Amino acid sequence: MSRRLAEAGYRLRSYDVDAAAPRTVETLAAVADGAGIAILMLPSSDVVEHVLVDEGLLDALAAGSLVVDMSSSEPMRTRALAEEASRRGVELVDAPVSGGVRGAEAGTLSIMVGGSSAQLERCRPLLERMGSKVAHVGAVGSGHALKALNNLLSATTLLISSEALVAARRFGLDPHVFLDVVNGSTGRSLSTELKLPSFVLSETYDSGFALQLMVKDLRIALGLARATDAPFALAEASAELWSRAADALPADADHTEIARWVAEALER
Repeated sequence: MSRRLAEAGYRLRSYDVDAAAPRTVETLAAVADGAGIAILMLPSSDVVEHVLVDEGLLDALAAGSLVVDMSSSEPMRTRALAEEASRRGVELVDAPVSGGVRGAEAGTLSIMVGGSSAQLERCRPLLERMGSKVAHVGAVGSGHALKALNNLLSATTLLISSEALVAARRFGLDPHVFLDVVNGSTGRSLSTELKLPSFVLSETYDSGFALQLMVKDLRIALGLARATDAPFALAEASAELWSRAADALPADADHTEIARWVAEALER
């Protein structure tokens, strides 16, 4: 995503706590120097709050700056952070993404923006360099709510697709034939079209999105359900299975390894 912005002519100040990651400045505070827009891509609300408040990025940004949180964060905490930013003269919008590593590289991400129309127009040129679909989904926090619900759907679809794949193999169906037919039928999904053939049948399990992050997003979605009294029986069951997989697999496991866990769990 940073590379696409740089190629478009934007001047970037990039920082990562991982010293091995590409970066152009050596301190977080240096990111704010002269920056009108600060983009965050971080793993959780805890980290976002730490960077903005505890580490002082909000204080370092000039009044009138805009923070674009492209992380997958908790909607209500995002709204609270937007209020905190406003008290310091800084604006904050949420703009989480979907599309994975391939989408980021190709600039075809789907970006869900929560904030005012004016705020979206201010950062739209940057977002359109990173995504092919930029949608204004509501007030601040709405993007993070939609992203969590999207990942609930994605996770549950991958889980049931993995179970179906195990059943197909046990019956004696060729898994490649199984997926080819499903992908021309009503059961197809991104999981059957991309994730299972590319990362599971190949046994690479390298989609680039961590299983632990998927579990975090499922928990955010469940929190939304409880806050709105929405019926989430299937979501509860899905989240429970994903949590069990997270406990059993290595901490750095890719989320597509849920398919391997499903197969091994059934074998036991």
